[in-house]
Amino acid sequence: MKRTEGVKTLLGDPRKAIIKLSGPMVIALFVQSLYNLADAVWVAGLGSDALSAIGMFFPVFMIIMALASGVGLGGSSAISRKIGARDKELADQAAIHTLIFGMGLIVTVSLLIYPFLSQIFRLMGAEGEVLTMVVGYARILVLGSVFLVYNNIVNGILRGEGDTRRAMIAMTAGSLLNIFLDPLFIYGFKLGVNGAAWATLFSIIVTGLIMSNWLFLRRDTFVSVRPGKFRFNGKLLFEILRVGIPSSFGQIAMASTVFILNVMVGHLGGSEGIAVFTAAWRIILIGVIPLMGIAIGVTAVTAAAYGEKNYEKLKTGYLFGVRIGFLSELVVSLVIFIFAKQVSYIFTYSKGAVHLLKPLVRAMRILIIFVPFVPLGMLTSSLFQGIGKGEYSLAIMILRTVIFQLFFAYLFGYSLGYGLTGVWSGITTGNVLASSLAISWGLYYISLLRQRLMRP
Repeated sequence: MKRTEGVKTLLGDPRKAIIKLSGPMVIALFVQSLYNLADAVWVAGLGSDALSAIGMFFPVFMIIMALASGVGLGGSSAISRKIGARDKELADQAAIHTLIFGMGLIVTVSLLIYPFLSQIFRLMGAEGEVLTMVVGYARILVLGSVFLVYNNIVNGILRGEGDTRRAMIAMTAGSLLNIFLDPLFIYGFKLGVNGAAWATLFSIIVTGLIMSNWLFLRRDTFVSVRPGKFRFNGKLLFEILRVGIPSSFGQIAMASTVFILNVMVGHLGGSEGIAVFTAAWRIILIGVIPLMGIAIGVTAVTAAAYGEKNYEKLKTGYLFGVRIGFLSELVVSLVIFIFAKQVSYIFTYSKGAVHLLKPLVRAMRILIIFVPFVPLGMLTSSLFQGIGKGEYSLAIMILRTVIFQLFFAYLFGYSLGYGLTGVWSGITTGNVLASSLAISWGLYYISLLRQRLMRP
């Protein structure tokens, strides 16, 4: 089996592999978060209706993204496991199956929802100019979602064979191009909100072309994606979907939880409470970006180790990921806790928002406490995704982000009458407890794997 540098990394020292695989993804995710911020800033210049329009599209976009990243993750995990098992033919077939299934799925979904976009957004409360804007914006991106899914799948293939450097190059190039194109399409070409959609679509297509060059023209990737060599393998497809579908549902569940928390916060604190929660949550999401990169590395390394049946290596990679994840998030948390007031000025510098400063500082200092514990849960989910147990990963995500968060937020905020402070404390308590249970489950499952290996 001819090995690329990425494959050598996957099959080598798990500690070095996680660092080498995670670093590029952390950079790419930071740049992507910068693009998301810049996109909102440029659209905000068009007025509140434009900002409301792209906000209306966000739930639909989240579903598309969940499908795209879920299928990509399922394929990536399967490829890493086949590489660990030294089975290049099945690694190739995993890539081909993921690409064909993913493209077929998104074409079907797009055709089903496209004719009903107006009705969907009317049900969400859009009307007048906002409805016109969001439907125009959505039509462009729904039809272009095939390119988005394609990019996620090819990016997953690269990650699956340990090539996160080129995955980073593609993601970063697309994000930077989008930042540049937004003002050009929105204001230069005078396309308004539709211009933001066209800029996003154009950037996605360029990113896809970059990755297609590596995969189909230069053909210097480890896996060979030749649709003509496709041989349907139901067991392999099930293996991909067993990780991909739970991952998609998990992302949708997390988005639904944030929506429910917004309802709670709005009921207890009105629009000001929602503003505080939105600002604090954005800071926390930026703070966990390093962890998201580490999670990608842990999934690939544990998948390869599982394919090798090297459970000692699997445990080493998993615990090393948890350790560096905990330390990195502890540093982030301490910085945000200490400089919470200064960070809050980003959202409260105007006269109309200065009264939010104190409650925002309080919210951040309570919520940031749970962040160092997130690696225990998130990286255990990554472990289960790596070994192909997607349903276990989904159980952890639901336990951590849905059940425990909502239960304790309601208990402290409503039942015990602590209001918004109770909600912040409940979110923190739920995350800490669920993450602690998750790592216990992860360690227990690894011990079971090692016991099975030692049985005659």
